[in-house]
Amino acid sequence: MSSVAESVRPHSRNLQQQPCLDFDAVHEVPESHAWPQVEDYPGGYGVEEEEEEKEDQSSPIPVIDLAEANAAARMREACETWGVFQVTNHGIPMRLFDDVETQARRLFALPAQQKLKAARSPDGLTGYGIARIATFFSKLLWSEGFTIAGSPAEHARLLWSHPQDYSQFCEAMEEYDREMKKLARRLMWLMLASLGITKEDVTWAGPGGEMDGASAMFQLNWYPACPNPERAMGLAEHTDSPLFAILHQNTTTGLQVLQDGGAPAAGGTNSNSNSNSRWVTVPPLPGALVVNVGDLLHIFTNGRFKSVMHRAVVNRTRPRLSVAYFWGPPGNVWLSPLEKLVGPENGPLYPSMSWPEYLKIKAGEGISIGGKGGGGLSEEMWLAPKG
Repeated sequence: MSSVAESVRPHSRNLQQQPCLDFDAVHEVPESHAWPQVEDYPGGYGVEEEEEEKEDQSSPIPVIDLAEANAAARMREACETWGVFQVTNHGIPMRLFDDVETQARRLFALPAQQKLKAARSPDGLTGYGIARIATFFSKLLWSEGFTIAGSPAEHARLLWSHPQDYSQFCEAMEEYDREMKKLARRLMWLMLASLGITKEDVTWAGPGGEMDGASAMFQLNWYPACPNPERAMGLAEHTDSPLFAILHQNTTTGLQVLQDGGAPAAGGTNSNSNSNSRWVTVPPLPGALVVNVGDLLHIFTNGRFKSVMHRAVVNRTRPRLSVAYFWGPPGNVWLSPLEKLVGPENGPLYPSMSWPEYLKIKAGEGISIGGKGGGGLSEEMWLAPKG
């Protein structure tokens, strides 16, 4: 079956399981996890709730009510200017967010050795482990995660021996998957319709635009409280490879996006490419979901929608939990700008290629397109415009 999981797996670097740090037991950031001082930290180091609330009220990140008639137009503007926005009135019940958070906290509260029973294999995708981008950096991340593609039952049975314990976890995650699939389809068509794209223009979506062949996976992320948040990084800067990601975050601030100041498009981590670039916090809003444009949507829209660089910082006193749902086309889809968005005066910005080929470029495995390629997680990983 073609899926995000199957497309990513062959091109991921060897992810040997790192020794699990007991985050609760350390009183300072060890050298293995010590990053250069974090710039644009939200509200100052050890941000307090009152400071977070002040920043939330002044955030420039667009918040879009899906019940409004102009929702699609506002999405287009947000995707073209920011590459990120928040949505409300999306139809996902708060009760489900609470259930998923409860089950995720149960998982991450388990002893380290118990969690490692469900560790992701070096060539696998699902299960417990570090973030996949961690191997591109010399310093370790202040976080742990659990990846789900389809049913999590196989790994859940390794974490909990009693059927009631693992069945509660699986039921919550499977319901979340079903609900997010419906929302992802809705968001996809709203975003494409804003550019004049119809269901007939997207061949892989099926005759009725159901997108039954689309692929998905999601990641539970846990960012423990950190004694020195200015020297640690929860999730290093990156762009997402699929079409887009839908993020639920708890009430702790942490997600930041890079405001356009010359940052590379369609993948990359060169946040210092322009001195005007700055990190902007995406505040947690009750009931809202964050939508991040990914590399493939950037390519499909011929650069109209920005693939947003983002990261997660950590907090001195409060842990943070997020759930990132990744949505993509079937793994065998050929990547190229949609025909309707290309013309005599607006030629294709990126060469056509398969998804696995693009992932090889992003992972720095030596394929060169348009004069760029290889070199790990730096500017070489993004697609060069045709010359």
